[in-house]
Amino acid sequence: MKIVMHKSRGIKGRLSTRVITGVIYTFCGLCALITLLPFLYIVAGSFATEKELIERAFFLIPSQFSFNAYQYIIKTGAIILGIKNSLLLTAIGTITNMILMTLFAYPLSRRGFRGKNLILNMVILTMLLPVGMIPMFMLIRGLGWYDSYLALTIPGAINAFNMIIIKKFFQGLSLELEDAARIDGASDWKIFRKVALPLSKPVLASITLFTAVGYWNNYFGPMIYLNSQKKYTAQLFLRQIVMTSQGISKDGSLIDWGEFGAPPTVAIRMAATVITTVPILMVYPFVQKHFAKGVMVGSVKG
Repeated sequence: MKIVMHKSRGIKGRLSTRVITGVIYTFCGLCALITLLPFLYIVAGSFATEKELIERAFFLIPSQFSFNAYQYIIKTGAIILGIKNSLLLTAIGTITNMILMTLFAYPLSRRGFRGKNLILNMVILTMLLPVGMIPMFMLIRGLGWYDSYLALTIPGAINAFNMIIIKKFFQGLSLELEDAARIDGASDWKIFRKVALPLSKPVLASITLFTAVGYWNNYFGPMIYLNSQKKYTAQLFLRQIVMTSQGISKDGSLIDWGEFGAPPTVAIRMAATVITTVPILMVYPFVQKHFAKGVMVGSVKG
């Protein structure tokens, strides 16, 4: 009798666990769908006609596919240059940030490093007292960095918040691995390269992705510090494209489209959003595995 009762309780327990798991997965799936629907609508709207966008409030598949929005964007001839500039700025800025932040965070995470608390407090102080826009602009002009990518990469080369996250991860690395490397005659630099960096792939991949997204989406900085159109990023060119689609030129005058007619203003904005979003989305599959996978598992036993 007791054995039967234990079996029934075990079956009920497993059943309740499955039900709870199913509810959790269903809830998470609905949340993911809710966040995905707006982007799917933007993608569908970029291929729709202007009439359909005005008449239908929401749709995921356009009744009639139209490539007019993308044709108007390509006709400007500047979007390719903007994407190249954005890729160059993102690559330079991200590599510079990650090199400086890791080199700064590792010594602060080591035991026996004198004065690290003072340095860390100074770093935190920069988060509490940020530099104003006007003093920063005057500094950029004084250094001769105006209309240069140096104005967009050097001032923010070390993100204090991200650096502290990397430092915390370095602190969590096993001290036994460091001691074993020192016994084998490894120097601090070799321990950093051969031990700390390989074991820190999850945090480094995450911070790299966040940094790259920040540089790619940066619009305010290039608008202030860049003056030459040949250096404009994709965000600035797309702003011009949207204004042009509304019939407004750079000097504020109306544009005569001639035989081509007025472009689809709503669709062109959606197409511009897709163009600026897709390149950075292509980075996610390469770093996705590092978000969930911990490489420290099994590295130290006992």
